[in-house]
Amino acid sequence: MLYYLIQFSDQFGALNVFRYITFRTGGAIMTAMVFMFIFGPGLITALRVRQGKGQPIREDGPASHLLEKQGTPTMGGVMILMAWSTATLLWANLSNHYVWIVFWVTMLFGMIGFYDDFLKVSRQDHHGFPGRIRLLLEVVIAAVATYLVMALGKEPFASSLTIPFFKDTLIYLGPFFIVVGILVIVGSGNAVNLTDGLDGLAIVPVMIAACTFGLIAYLVGNVNFSEYLQIHYVPGTGELAVICGALLGAGLGFLWFNAPPAMIFMGDTGSLALGGMLGSIALVTKHELVLAIVGGLFVLEAVSVIVQVASYKMTGKRVFRMAPLHHHFEQKGWKEPTIVIRFWIISVVLALIGLATLKLR
Repeated sequence: MLYYLIQFSDQFGALNVFRYITFRTGGAIMTAMVFMFIFGPGLITALRVRQGKGQPIREDGPASHLLEKQGTPTMGGVMILMAWSTATLLWANLSNHYVWIVFWVTMLFGMIGFYDDFLKVSRQDHHGFPGRIRLLLEVVIAAVATYLVMALGKEPFASSLTIPFFKDTLIYLGPFFIVVGILVIVGSGNAVNLTDGLDGLAIVPVMIAACTFGLIAYLVGNVNFSEYLQIHYVPGTGELAVICGALLGAGLGFLWFNAPPAMIFMGDTGSLALGGMLGSIALVTKHELVLAIVGGLFVLEAVSVIVQVASYKMTGKRVFRMAPLHHHFEQKGWKEPTIVIRFWIISVVLALIGLATLKLR
């Protein structure tokens, strides 16, 4: 919205700063963070009052959670999405089609997660939205988003998969690229959702990934930088840096309340939405496979669940003491802060490896 102030820059030269993505990204960070600090306490109080007993804790999970986390309200993703959407609508260029694609993927995934959280809280049962219906809705949203991204791009590039470390390698998939888009967006959303199991565990890796893809989006959307780095230029993607900045600000504000011991949990409302956002940005910037590197922690968490379920069904034995992976380390005796901080470190390392793919081509 504020982007349109550049129309008056001839009369007021200072307004020209709204032309720059870097300035508006900084503004989005501060806006979302201040929003969280101002409205966060009131929203947490309201959610605690309305939810009563808070998020239901799984009885088959770590025993310590039944004692330490009982009564903590969930749906903190509502706070994140309110701060994020406010900052995005205020600072992003709303004439950019990619902004709206990412915006609606995030919000619609958030609505699915909200309904899931609502069912769990209202029933005081960890069984929420029926899995098949929820997955079907996610697939439809991801398919439509991928189709729109393909329609906005130029063929054959728009329907091709780029390969990290290889500057000229493209795998043309045609209409089947929609399947890739579904896997990226839906997979990312659910992987972040599985990671959200300890205080502060999911939000920091999400912020790290958002910072990484904010930089990637800025570079991919700048013809000079993309030419210098020999990466594929995608016009208009630079604006997604503003969206990533808004998430960083909202995430920092949320972490203030989610740090151990958490005053509120993100819930599916937040984790599903933020994962979907990362997936859609990776799709738009044509860095789908880089997301698997940058978000490698989320991939590990998801794979640990898949391996655990498959092993138990086929052999009757479990590979991990408990899945997802962070619960395995809890069962081994690691303290929660130890697991969380070490997983943060892993996320930073993976983000640096992901950024290295920009130059090693």
